[in-house]
Amino acid sequence: MKRILWMAFALAVCMGAVAQPGGRETIQNIILTARPTSPIAYGGETRAEGRSYNFTPTFFIYPDTKLDKEGAARLLEDLALQPLLDSTYGTAFVVNPTGDKYAADADFDVFVKVFDMNRGPGNLKVIGLGQGATFVNQVVAPRAGSHIAGIMTVGGKAGKSVDAAGVPAYVAGKGAVKVAKPYQAANAAHADEPLLKVVVNPSEKASAKELFADAWKQVLGKNYRFNNYRHTHYNGSEFGQYGSYELEPYLDCESLGIKRIIVEQPTVFGPQAQNSPKQLWYEYWPEELLEGAPAHSVPVMVLLHGNTNDPRTQAETSGFIQVAAEDRFFIVEMEWQGSPNYQAMGHDGVESTLYALFAKYPQLDPSRVYAEGLSAGSITATALGIKKSHLFAGVGGESGAIFGGMPRNGYSGSQALWYEAVQKRGAVEVAYCSVFGTMDTVVPYMTPDNWKGNSYLNAWNTYETMNGMEVVSEMDFDKYPVFGQPLRDRETIRTNKGDGIIMETGQLYKGDVPLIKLVAVMEYGHWNFMPAARVMWDFFKHYSRDPETKRLIYNP
Repeated sequence: MKRILWMAFALAVCMGAVAQPGGRETIQNIILTARPTSPIAYGGETRAEGRSYNFTPTFFIYPDTKLDKEGAARLLEDLALQPLLDSTYGTAFVVNPTGDKYAADADFDVFVKVFDMNRGPGNLKVIGLGQGATFVNQVVAPRAGSHIAGIMTVGGKAGKSVDAAGVPAYVAGKGAVKVAKPYQAANAAHADEPLLKVVVNPSEKASAKELFADAWKQVLGKNYRFNNYRHTHYNGSEFGQYGSYELEPYLDCESLGIKRIIVEQPTVFGPQAQNSPKQLWYEYWPEELLEGAPAHSVPVMVLLHGNTNDPRTQAETSGFIQVAAEDRFFIVEMEWQGSPNYQAMGHDGVESTLYALFAKYPQLDPSRVYAEGLSAGSITATALGIKKSHLFAGVGGESGAIFGGMPRNGYSGSQALWYEAVQKRGAVEVAYCSVFGTMDTVVPYMTPDNWKGNSYLNAWNTYETMNGMEVVSEMDFDKYPVFGQPLRDRETIRTNKGDGIIMETGQLYKGDVPLIKLVAVMEYGHWNFMPAARVMWDFFKHYSRDPETKRLIYNP
């Protein structure tokens, strides 16, 4: 497990190198690169305020005319971009035309080179001004819109079309109404995706600073794109290699009616407290539930980030905050693993933190507590459901399960969980939801030729054992191509992500109660898939735990 998780960490470090690309001197058109004044290292100290470093924005800026470095610096000053780069760990590239004026093919080739140099950046924002706006409208938007998280153009001429996948856009300045029409036409074909919005600002008097601030507030700061189809996004990709990029919401708690509370708590008290490591967690409250909810009325969802991830990773990329905004429940994401400046919580720390939250907030319902995580966080949530079964009604996760073969085939690192499940067999039940990408190479899913000892099958078998269910340990992918075994309530869910990424789902029952839900994100890599948050929550919410006996209760 350590080797695989270290691989994930190493890849994350490689992803961090996007902010400091090598070889940019070979692309002469990049006249200026701007970065945060105080960048943060992946896996390093956590800055508790603000956003995480996940999907930091990358800006490609096309000026009206060719600029020297001083002119490019003034352009960034006019846009007031540096404070945003500092607060979001962003990077900006000012890209000159290849000649005196923009040439469609030559300058699009440069766009592709800069894109590939950054290893296929998620959350790419493209800004065009004047002639640069014309180039973006007429060339970049039609050819690359599906790879771009947002476009801002000021002035310039209209294009004839936009990439059929659509692209969020902020169109400003003279002629904005006409320029916006192709963007509006392309986006209108995707009525099920509210992030594909077009904002038109025809003002010719607003400053560049005012326009960019408004564009960020209304469009650019609302979403990001990334591509996890047929590969794992932080491995990088080249332009056009894996189809359209997924468009996802960039977390905006205020617009969702969610209040975020940052809690830093010393692990020791007294004179040594100031210099001791602290514990860190984030609380996400639907605002009306923070003060006025009845006692024991608010469900609790625990989110657990992946290996060395920023502790806001699940809140910002899992989709659970958006689900909580709709269904109104409480979320806590903990720095469970520890970092250079925060203490690791471990299993016992997660439990004791929850008890402290129950004491602090009487409106929380201790009978409806759930946990999920990403990768190492999913592995931890899976373990919590077995080791802390008295506390959780349901657990699950994405891209993680239980490593190591089952002890019946020899001792392994999973033996403690297995034997605890054996001891509790049939006496303890916990609902379990397993979400995985079928093309994950970090925590690989089963293949027809290599399924024995697979970590996902280990987890399913362990929960089948603890729940007193039939243990299905032999897979038949010829008969059951996705899951290797028959499932009830099979459903195929086609989403609006990328080019229509599909989820296959089904459930395993104990009698009339579905205790295990399996969700396969088809041809997907190692990461969260936001639509799966709704699927997982709709499964969890049927379960609670009796406050006195701790027996699991199923509420159909």
